[in-house]
Formats: sequence, structure tokens, C-alpha cells
Amino acid sequence: MAGVRGNGETAEKWAEIEKAASENRRELVLQGPNIDKKIQTSGLNPSIYSLKLLNYLEISQCPSLTEIHQEIENLTHLQSLILCRNKLSTIPKVVGCLKSLKVLDVSVNELRALPDELSQLNELNTLNVSCNHIEGLPDGLSRCTKLSTINISKNEITRFPEDLYSAELELLSTIIASENSIEELSGDISNLSALKNLDLSNNKLTDIPFDLADCPKLKEINFKGNKLKDKRLEKMVNGCQTKSILDYLRAGGRGKGKGKSQNVSEKEEGSREKDKKKRTDKRLKNKKDEDEVEEVSRMVVKVLHVSDSATAFTLKVAPQVKDVRPYIVCCVVKGINLKPGNALKRFLTAQIKLHDEICGKRTVATIATHDLQLLHWPLLYDARPPKSLKIVPLGRKEMNAVDLIRQLHLEAEEQRKQKKRQNVSGLHKYLQLLDGKENYPCVVDAQGHVISFPPITNSEKTKMRKSTAELFVEVTSSTSLQTCKDVMDALIVKMAELNKFTFDNKEEVLSDGESDLASEKAAEPAAGEMTSSELVVQQVRIVDMDGNLKVVYPSKTDLSSDVTNLTVIR
Repeated sequence: MAGVRGNGETAEKWAEIEKAASENRRELVLQGPNIDKKIQTSGLNPSIYSLKLLNYLEISQCPSLTEIHQEIENLTHLQSLILCRNKLSTIPKVVGCLKSLKVLDVSVNELRALPDELSQLNELNTLNVSCNHIEGLPDGLSRCTKLSTINISKNEITRFPEDLYSAELELLSTIIASENSIEELSGDISNLSALKNLDLSNNKLTDIPFDLADCPKLKEINFKGNKLKDKRLEKMVNGCQTKSILDYLRAGGRGKGKGKSQNVSEKEEGSREKDKKKRTDKRLKNKKDEDEVEEVSRMVVKVLHVSDSATAFTLKVAPQVKDVRPYIVCCVVKGINLKPGNALKRFLTAQIKLHDEICGKRTVATIATHDLQLLHWPLLYDARPPKSLKIVPLGRKEMNAVDLIRQLHLEAEEQRKQKKRQNVSGLHKYLQLLDGKENYPCVVDAQGHVISFPPITNSEKTKMRKSTAELFVEVTSSTSLQTCKDVMDALIVKMAELNKFTFDNKEEVLSDGESDLASEKAAEPAAGEMTSSELVVQQVRIVDMDGNLKVVYPSKTDLSSDVTNLTVIR
């Protein structure tokens, strides 16, 4: 069988694995035709399971890979296991031994079932099993209490297991289950207090439970392509905003034609009214609490819509990014002042923290910031061969991506020798994320200059200065569009907090060269006297090469923060 070494033969050494072992690497990416040819010839080299320091392992785009060895249980430090776009037919039960695993991606394979041992992954926060032939999810997922995102789209699933509705899953924010055969959604969905995004489009649902409206943080729902009993509701899910649909459900439908709830008993109806009153009382209390927050502590973010702006910003997405890093959202931020005191240092520290935490050390998403005035529009999000991708990296001369990566590898090795340690810092931490990639993602301006090379660096040409007054911000990800939006939401909230702090603490205004970027170079600040801490966030349209709209940020459902002293003006 391809993908498995047998007959006791000694496997031929793989240079990629040997190098990872000699350098004590924490990340390894094996991807594409060259790796697939090796697997087809002699199977997946078992020495990979001796790399016990690995915390990130990706083996993808290898159709000859049909099975993973039991020895994967040796990789106990793994935090991310990416096995997408192969031909895997099974996942070994010993995957449950990977107690540190946070991200498991086995999308686009030939799986028909998942092992029950997945429920033993107590640290798991992201599970992607989309584009397989899976007929059911394993029981016990409620024990994965840190689970935040689950993507089971394009399978053959007919129902959710009962414990997927468990209140124990208090961090579960995204469920993508489109293009399955799911026939029923339980009213217990309201137990998922953190649920923000629910996609059940193109299934076999006939009803949507009214209880869905009780999910307090729900931002986006998609039930398109389901034949619902309530025809008015069916029409709404195919054309209305999430808020309108939830309001309809919250009101109990339209009376006649309420689907399965039209025969609710008087006792149940009375109970529903009591629950509705409790929710109303709670909303009133929360509003009162918000009103009691002193105005001096309130942060304000104003959204400037495309239609309200004299200048419309557009970024086109090339089809080549689909197999590299497909998701991107962007916006323009005005009103932030990073010039006084340590404002810039605070901003950089906050961005590094976001990269390490919500961005999963850039494995989940990457943030990039630019001086808006130095950009030439429209922009293009593209994927190019490393030799043809030329950029002026921050603090360096122009070079192609191959030379840059080679230089960074040499610097990383020198850093290891000098500091006599295995870990490296700065940009060197992210080099392994590009291993095996045939094309690299990049953002290009209208003059053909590469301004961003995620997840590695930005361009010196658009680097922010202390006199910068307006920022262009991008977030890219290989995980999901919602991930980009969540990261951007978190960044905007943090920028509002920093701007309020700078406004309230009258620090000395430094001149342009008194503060340089630290090890993670990203951005520099705004200028001028601050008359208000209000931020203005202007929408940027993301379109395909034909000009068809893909996404705009922030939309009506974005920036729905729970921060009590944040006011978003739309």
C-alpha cells in the first residue's frame, strides 16, 4: 500500500527529515509533487516519528499518502498536525495520545470515520475534517472543552452527536457543517454560549429551532439550500441578514406555519414567555450597566462604509492563492496616534502578543500594517514562485524570496550558535511555515511592488513612520475567513484601547527617529495633536479578478465586541 513501508526494509533517508533532526526544528512541512513521489516510491519515511521536538507537522498535497503510522504517538509535543489534501482513508486511534494537540486538519482526504479517541485531545481548539466521506462524528467531543472551531463541511453526516450541544463547550465559536445530509438541529444549540458562526447550508433541514435565537454571541448563520416547512423563514434564510432571521425566530415565527412548533402546549408557551421576559430583563440590566460606565473611559470606533467614502479601496484576489493562503480581510484605520512616548512600543508589543496568541504564532493568521499614503491602489493578493517574488524586506535591500529565506536560515543558525540554544527569535521563528510551498503569498500594489510577504515580512517601501497618519491593515490566513475577521476584530479593539490610553496619558511627543522597530518589525505611528481618541475604520472591498465582491470588512456583523466601554458607530 502506498504511504506505508513494509517488509522490514531500511528506508532511504530524506534530506528534509535529516535537516529537521540536525537543527532540532520545531516545525516541519512536507508538501507537493516531490514529497509525493518519495512516498509513492518508498512510503512515508518512518524516521519522521523520531522528531520528538516537533510542535508543527504538515504533510499535504500528497495523493500517495493513504495511511499514517501508529508511531505518530511518539510526537507528544505536537500542537498542530496538518494532513490535508492527501488520500488518507483512516486516522490511527493513537492520535488520542497527542495530548498537546491544538490544531488537527485532515481535510480533503478519503476518510469515512473518525476515531473516538479524538475526544481525548483536551487541548484541541481547531478541528477541520471537511471534504471527506465521514458519516458521523465521534461521541465525547464535549470533553474537548477548548474546542473553538469545527469544520465538517462536504461530508455525509446526518446528525450532530448530542454532546456537541453541551454547555461544556463554552469556547466553541464556529461550526461549519455545510453540504452534508443533516436532518435536524436540536434546540440545545442554545447551550453553546460562545457560538458566533453557524453554517448549515445545503443540508436536509426542515426546521430551525427558535432556541437558536438564544445564542448570545451569534453573528452569522447560513441555512441556504434547506427546504424548510416555514416557507417565509425559508425565503428569509436565502435573502435576509442574520439579525432579521434571529428576530423572526425570537418572536416565535409568524403564527401559522411555525414548522414543528405550531402545536406547542399552553404550558410550554407560558414557559417560553417567562424565558423571553428573563432575556429582556437581562438585556435591560446589561444596558443599564453599560450606561453606568463613565464617559471618560469609553472607546469609540466609527465605521466608514464604502458608499460613504470619497475614496474606495479595493484589493483583488488572484485564484493562485487558493492552495497557499486563501483568506484575507483588510481595512483602513484613521485616528490612531503612535507618536507620543512609548505609544509605538505598546502597539508593537500588542501586535506580537496577538501573533503569539490568537494567531497561533502565525500558523493560524498573520497581521500586517502599512502606511496608507505610501500605497498605490488597487492592490492584488497573489501567489508567486519564490524566485520571481521580489521584495524590499524591512531593514534590508531588495531580494527575491529564495535569497531572503536562505539568508534568514543562515541568521537563524548563527543565532543558535551564539546563544547556544535551540529556539530562535524574531522572523526566524516562522521560516518553517513556508517549507515545501511551491508558491508564496504576497500583496502587490498597482506599480508592481510587493508590499507584504505573509507570514514573513512587510516591505520597507510601505513601512510606517512616526509621522504616519493612516494605516492599511491586512490579516491573512490559511484556516478560514472567520479567523481573519476574528483576528482583525481583536486588533481593532486593542488599537482602540491603546489610542484611549495615549489620549488620556499626555506623553512627550518624540521626533521621527527616536524609536525604531523592534525584532518583529511591523508598523509605525500617526502624527499631530490628538483632539479625540476616536478611531475611524474604513471598509476595504475584497474582489475576485472579475470584480465580483468576495468580502468587505468591517461588515454589519463584524466588530460586535463584548467590551462594555467600546462604542461602535456604524
